[in-house]
Amino acid sequence: MSFTTADVVKLRKSTGAGMMDCKNALTESNGDFDRAIEIIRERGKLVASKRADRDATEGAVLAKVSDDKKFGAIVVLNCETDFVAKNEKFIAFTTEILDAALANKPASLDELKSIVLEGRTIGEQVTEQIGIIGEKLDLSYYGIVQAETVVPYIHPGNKLATIVGFNKSDIEVQMGKDVAMQIAAMNPVAVNRESIPQQVIDKELEIAKEKFRLEGKPEAMLDKIAQGAVQKWFSESALLEQTFVKDGKITVKQYIAQNDKTLDVTGFERYALDA
Repeated sequence: MSFTTADVVKLRKSTGAGMMDCKNALTESNGDFDRAIEIIRERGKLVASKRADRDATEGAVLAKVSDDKKFGAIVVLNCETDFVAKNEKFIAFTTEILDAALANKPASLDELKSIVLEGRTIGEQVTEQIGIIGEKLDLSYYGIVQAETVVPYIHPGNKLATIVGFNKSDIEVQMGKDVAMQIAAMNPVAVNRESIPQQVIDKELEIAKEKFRLEGKPEAMLDKIAQGAVQKWFSESALLEQTFVKDGKITVKQYIAQNDKTLDVTGFERYALDA
């Protein structure tokens, strides 16, 4: 079965593969278009296995919320090079995955990978893109927040994104963005000190005690001094207790109260490629 240049172009549009890859696939399949698509997909799996030991530390970190602003998600698609990470098609593919997450609201990364788009799962499409792009790709992270209002923030460059939930709808837009940017800048571990797991607090206490012990502080004073250090750690690590980055005289909690005393943060997600 023969094929034309138009067939090669059509296959390229369908798969995103290079012109020579499409021509070779059509040659191998004797012009059978469906078989040529399968060949390109199979080669994607072959490339994926060959590149399994590579490091995919670059990529795109994107965040978005549903139209009703009650569901937000972050997805991270990793690749090997910054060149690919900045490619418009790579970013568009990551955006498609994010849109699928918003439409289907999967509960986990595995569920996200199992969503079917255009007859193939997202996981399968990621593998296909490995063959097309020629780099190891990894859909490595998926985080969600559900609340009365969820606000997203993507730092320029697509390397860092946050989503933050609030307990009320119709919140002041700039205020929500300011809190999302605070999370991006200051990397809190929890909304407030009450939501920090006790084992994390205990670990910080032990770290502080050992630090002061090595500095030669009296053993009898270690507990008291370490408790003071942990209080400072709370002010740095609990979002609502952090100093507000746009006004160093108030905390984030005080900033939110200036807008609405009954408004509260219910949760957040943050991901940074260099974290």
